[in-house]
Amino acid sequence: MADDILALESFLPYRLNRLADAMSREFSAIYRQKLGITRPEWRLLATLGQYGTMTATQVGRHSAMHKTRVSRAVTALEKRRWVARETDGTDRRVEHLRLTKAGEDTYRAMVPPARDYEARMMAGLTPAEQAAVAAGLGALEAAVISHNRHT
Repeated sequence: MADDILALESFLPYRLNRLADAMSREFSAIYRQKLGITRPEWRLLATLGQYGTMTATQVGRHSAMHKTRVSRAVTALEKRRWVARETDGTDRRVEHLRLTKAGEDTYRAMVPPARDYEARMMAGLTPAEQAAVAAGLGALEAAVISHNRHT
């Protein structure tokens, strides 16, 4: 193969992006059908459900979502009364987001389907392959984080 051609099918960032997109689309059909929510809304619910009260900036950083998507998800989930905002007592520009009781119930309802989906995806792998996937992803995440700190 010529050095000036990039074979996308073997280019790691391309492969990871395609895989993540395919899995996300497939999984989103599950929560869209059960809960009627979008990917950003699911990510917001999942993040607040796991970590509790956070700012929109913290949610965006953790879930790799642009602030516009976070804002739209907050607005949509606030309309459903699943998320509440509270203005920071010392800095009125900052809002703290938290799940309401209904949001917590929804979060708990979405955990089993998420775990089931993950289990189905991993079921075709041996325990050694599952461990290799986890180790490989961890190593790649660490490498990207380290690279970003040095650039």
